[in-house]
Amino acid sequence: MDNDVAAGSTTTTTLGHLALGLTLLAFGLGRTEVIDGVTAADAVSLATYVGGVALFAAGLLALRERDAFTGTAFSGLGALWFTWGVGADAQVSDNAAGLFLLLFALVALSLTAGAPAAAPLTRGVYALLFVAMLLLAVAAFGDSEGLAKTGGWFAAAGGLVAWYAGTAALAHWPTAMPGRAAGRGVTATG
Repeated sequence: MDNDVAAGSTTTTTLGHLALGLTLLAFGLGRTEVIDGVTAADAVSLATYVGGVALFAAGLLALRERDAFTGTAFSGLGALWFTWGVGADAQVSDNAAGLFLLLFALVALSLTAGAPAAAPLTRGVYALLFVAMLLLAVAAFGDSEGLAKTGGWFAAAGGLVAWYAGTAALAHWPTAMPGRAAGRGVTATG
């Protein structure tokens, strides 16, 4: 592989968005319990291997391609999903689960704050992930099933946005709304 690869490989970013999207969608829908008999625990294998291993590998590839933000995001989130997946069967207190989710939220907040140069869809994914994990953390601390379901909906929405970002890159779909002129008599240049 050539060491002079330009930063921000579309293939790596697409793989990462698809992995994150599917994991978040499965986890979020499981938290909402909107599908009868499906819970977040049913997303453990997907979170471990797709959200954990595949996302972590995509992060390492992005780092190798000198894309520091994407590499940090995907490898960090991959490590967190893998940790959640392998520890899902462990008996932990609600406070310990809440602390893990709060730490997960802080990583998502860092990614949201560090993403101003990223595509709007990417910023949206990390912002939705932050809100989801924060709500889930508060729900774990306060034993609130309603708040946990709300956090699940935010996670599912983030998963859909991440999935769309990955699919849009593959299918060459639009990822931004077309711009409008600022007002009467204004012309666009370029």
